Amino acid sequence: MSSAIFYASSTGNTEEIANKIIEKLGNIDSYNISNNQEDVKKIATYDKLILATSTWGDGDLQDDWDESWDNFKEIDFSNKIVALVGLGDQESYDDTFVNSLGTMYEQVISQGGKVIGFTSKEGYEFEESTALKDNQFVGLVIDEDNQSDLTDERIDNWIEKIKEEIL
Repeated sequence: MSSAIFYASSTGNTEEIANKIIEKLGNIDSYNISNNQEDVKKIATYDKLILATSTWGDGDLQDDWDESWDNFKEIDFSNKIVALVGLGDQESYDDTFVNSLGTMYEQVISQGGKVIGFTSKEGYEFEESTALKDNQFVGLVIDEDNQSDLTDERIDNWIEKIKEEIL
């Protein structure tokens, strides 16, 4: 069964991270819902998924995810393995850091999905995040604004965790 990554990007950062993940994983389909929001419906056709989003404003989903959220909420994630990626700015938005990741996690779980790839909150400085469960982030967390020097290492470590289950 093939795997796919679905992402949306307003500034290009999420797209850049998605491309790094694709390059490291190899044989994985890719959908940029910023180009076609109808692609969100294709999530239902995959059993193994990576979903990537950034957080905007006061903890909101990226615009393209937000606009396709009604379609996303209709997806049955039963028997699907899902890895999540969230981008955020821990300094400017320390009270809503990567909250969109938490929003996505809650929806996937509520629809029966199995989420893999939790990561440590160590090395980040923030006040609050809905993306924390049992003192870990529910996915890979990237802060390109303040810690871009750690991005490649974080991606590599996360991919080592998920690749057996996601490919």
